[in-house]
Amino acid sequence: MTDQERLAAYDRMYADLLKEREKVLADMDRLREAGKQKGATYQQLLAQKLTLQNLVGRFEVYGIRPE
Repeated sequence: MTDQERLAAYDRMYADLLKEREKVLADMDRLREAGKQKGATYQQLLAQKLTLQNLVGRFEVYGIRPE
């Protein structure tokens, strides 16, 4: 894998993380509107959101950000 291919892979991964984070946030909003913040699904989504935010933050520390 060339350096350019590697960078493109990181860019795709970053974009996928952002998409997944948006989906998780939308699912959390839907559950919140239904009053299900204390349910297991909501709690799992919250944990997933925190994990995704951590990963996105690490990318940004190394200078990989949305254009």
